[in-house]
Amino acid sequence: MSGGVDSSIAAVLLKEQGEEIVGLSMQLWKENGRCCSLDDLWDARRVATQIGIPYYVLNLEKDFENTVVRPFVETYLHGETPSPCILCNNYVKFHHLVEKAAGIGANRVATGHYARVKYDEALGRWLLLRGRDRNKDQSYFLFGMTQDQLSKTIFPLGDLTKPEVREIARLRGLPTSEKPESQEICFVQGRSYADFVEEYSGIEANRSGDIVTEDGEVVGTHAGIHKYTGRPQYVVRIEPQLNRIVIGEDPQRTSFTVRDHNWIAIDKLTEPIRCDVQIRNRFEPKPATVSLQNDEIAVEFDAPQRAITPGQAAVFYWNDVVVGGGWIQR
Repeated sequence: MSGGVDSSIAAVLLKEQGEEIVGLSMQLWKENGRCCSLDDLWDARRVATQIGIPYYVLNLEKDFENTVVRPFVETYLHGETPSPCILCNNYVKFHHLVEKAAGIGANRVATGHYARVKYDEALGRWLLLRGRDRNKDQSYFLFGMTQDQLSKTIFPLGDLTKPEVREIARLRGLPTSEKPESQEICFVQGRSYADFVEEYSGIEANRSGDIVTEDGEVVGTHAGIHKYTGRPQYVVRIEPQLNRIVIGEDPQRTSFTVRDHNWIAIDKLTEPIRCDVQIRNRFEPKPATVSLQNDEIAVEFDAPQRAITPGQAAVFYWNDVVVGGGWIQR
């Protein structure tokens, strides 16, 4: 229970279905009180009290720093664009929640994610599917879930839309019914990403270097590669080993490779597959071929795409089903 309306309604729905449930919140980041703040924990406790369930707070600050915050900073310093929400799901939320649930005698974990889980008898596998509300679908952020985690996970909001969730909360008089959603990375709120990276790592704020064309001509200077993500139209690539940024025409390409892949709908990749590939949040998946090449997973889009960004996740879909995914390599 994060203290927001989504996890609140997930708890409410399960309680109304007659499930015996326990509310758990994660204390993740003390600095400035911006991640799972005291206000958020208080809101979660108020909801738990209102619906009459036990409630506990888990201190996971050390794990969160080691598996989410530190990699976030290191990824920026290596000239890539991180996706900390996926790391948090992979290494903090589901890893620790499933473990803690078993420790208190619970056999399943539920969250307020907009996604769905089902067991496919023919495949003999648990499947992860998009949420019905495509505007809120969060399956992209969950591609790292394992078969064991999926078998023990419930997403009560998977078949609901956000407006429906808020209406349920209003009808039940929940204190979180109108609570706004955070639009920033939780532990960075109130600061720029670059400022956070500098403060956390202790690097110089003005770590200047060259901006060059693809032909090597120096055309300017930058104030630190961590201040550039590769998303702007004319940033072709970032070269951290040379501390420089290369600019050129709007970069579009069809192919890339992924590392640290995870499969959900299949056990492993043995032959090329056709699927739709999503390369960032709010990107409409595009058709591609995914294959194994020299022990690497290679993705070949049917048409060139812009901003294929190292450090972001590439997630493979068969319609609403998550086949698997991995992290885009330089």
